[in-house]
Amino acid sequence: MKNNKRLLKLCPVALAVAMASQANAGITLYDQDGTTFSADGHFNAFFTSTDSDDVDSVTAGNQPEKQQRVRMGFLPNYIGFNVSKEAGDLTVGGRSSFWVTINDGSNQVTDTAIDVRQFYATVDGDFGQVLFGKDFGIYARTNIFSDELLLGTGVPMANTGGVTFGNISTGYPYAVPKAQITYRTNDMSGFKVAAAILDPQSGEVAEGNTTNSVRLEAELTYATEFDGGKFNAWIGGASGESDANNVDASGLAYGARVSMGGFQVTASGFDQEGINATLADRVLTTESESDGYLVQASYTMGKHRFVISHGETDVTSATNVTTTSELDAIAYFYDVNSNLKLIAEYDMYDNGGNETDQFAIGASLSW
Repeated sequence: MKNNKRLLKLCPVALAVAMASQANAGITLYDQDGTTFSADGHFNAFFTSTDSDDVDSVTAGNQPEKQQRVRMGFLPNYIGFNVSKEAGDLTVGGRSSFWVTINDGSNQVTDTAIDVRQFYATVDGDFGQVLFGKDFGIYARTNIFSDELLLGTGVPMANTGGVTFGNISTGYPYAVPKAQITYRTNDMSGFKVAAAILDPQSGEVAEGNTTNSVRLEAELTYATEFDGGKFNAWIGGASGESDANNVDASGLAYGARVSMGGFQVTASGFDQEGINATLADRVLTTESESDGYLVQASYTMGKHRFVISHGETDVTSATNVTTTSELDAIAYFYDVNSNLKLIAEYDMYDNGGNETDQFAIGASLSW
């Protein structure tokens, strides 16, 4: 947990995922002469009660942490804007989204952070789509999109003004938003390919900019429907390097989902070397290995959805020492209407022997 806290200082709002697969289509603000402009958004808040046997040095007497809070869940709150314009044989467009924390930092009257995670343009045509700008990474992206706890909480993160962690570090790494140029094919009998070049981790550091090569990422997805059900599968990879540390980074992420009737089963995993197990854009100083998986099942009956989830990540250091982080969770989602959900979740997190239990109840509103 202490490692995760240090990472949160580097990334104050540590988790966000594009809501395209979960939210509504948005509200159209303008639609004339082949030009459209729309807005979409997401708000959420949870009451959480967390009991951890991890000892925090800032706690009086070095006692295990117990917290009750009102905070965000796995996703920050955000508002997004979309534009699209027909231009001959092309459709040009773009998206910007602004993600915020509802929790102020310690000893501050108000310091709500605004994080611009998406700011990109797109060009669509018979050839497919080209995206250029800032967006979430390709590698392990669908692993996160497919998490049944996306609108819930997941891994508890104590003493932070940011989000909980979902299954980041207990099943998949986070597809950090990066500057990129990405090509996506059109649908090919259910298959789609995305391939991208991304700014490396050191790209924002002048001195370190010569030490890392550009990041390469790609993903193949497949979707089909059969009588009474759907099937989705994906496999993706990442490749990069740090010349300064002589580290070659590579990763493989994969998964599949089957839906039939009200039942849905999702299984995903990853296996990587030289890539941070929490933040997938970061190349390590050694070629240490990490791997993990996430298995989930859900049942939807009318307005009710029930989820059970197990995820874990193993990290093996250069000295061949392996540590394991696990999350077991159960969750209940109730659709008040197409925009509003009520959520209850219980999480049991084990981080190398330090156990944390969390109960969360809250609501999310999306449009």
